[in-house]
Amino acid sequence: MSDRPRPGRGSARVRALRRAAAWLLLAALGLIALLAIEALIAIATVPGDDYRAPPQAPRSFPSGGERARLRLVVLGDSTGAGRGAPYEQGIAVAAARHLAARGPVTLTNLAVSGARLGDVRRDQLPAATRLAPDVVLLAAGANDVTGLTLLGSVRADVVAIAHRLRAARCDVAIVLTASPDVGSAPRLAQPLRTVAGWRTLQVNAAVEEVVRERRLALAPIAERTGRRFRADRSLFAPDGFHPSAAGYATWFAVIDAALDRALASRRAPPPACRSAATGAGHR
Repeated sequence: MSDRPRPGRGSARVRALRRAAAWLLLAALGLIALLAIEALIAIATVPGDDYRAPPQAPRSFPSGGERARLRLVVLGDSTGAGRGAPYEQGIAVAAARHLAARGPVTLTNLAVSGARLGDVRRDQLPAATRLAPDVVLLAAGANDVTGLTLLGSVRADVVAIAHRLRAARCDVAIVLTASPDVGSAPRLAQPLRTVAGWRTLQVNAAVEEVVRERRLALAPIAERTGRRFRADRSLFAPDGFHPSAAGYATWFAVIDAALDRALASRRAPPPACRSAATGAGHR
């Protein structure tokens, strides 16, 4: 007898595969639609708050003290601007106070709520480079997570930001927080929250790649504090997305440690940078 398949058996398998593919496509489209609906609901139902953008005028720490020797510039998004908590309890003021333990500090906060890394590069960086800061704290990435910024663009933006800051002052200490764990935000429903968690890992991996290549300092707030945010709703502001004062406080030790590492490495800059800084003097 012949081993050839009976007539119609092959076509039946093809039809079964086509049906399976169609069901998979429908499931994928349904998931995409569900995620889009959840995202729209999350945006549309954000409660109002009394947020005000932080002042961009330089501020001395301690106030009224001697002339500052260290210039700190904060760049980034709502986390740099302190949205969700009183500004005095956010990471910008906390970083300035930590650095002020070494000596007088001038803080200039250029962070803007809603900014992506590309916005920092385009809108905030020109003012930062004019200041030629000693220390930069870049707190951004969450809006690149939610805005689905291409990972190649994330890397390119961080590279460009670091390059231009170092062109303005070659021994600048640069600290990046990357994105907090967006997947911990109670404002996001499931499965959107899980997808946001995966996306956070992807964006942060892109940032960390540049940190290693460019010898920057990372303050890994998502890695170190994400579990605490997932377990404690009080770490979020009433909007269920931005940190509360208690939430920001969980980041202080992580950021302080990164600032200390960045300043320690700044004491021994590359020879070319050291000679250039010596010739130009500290402006």
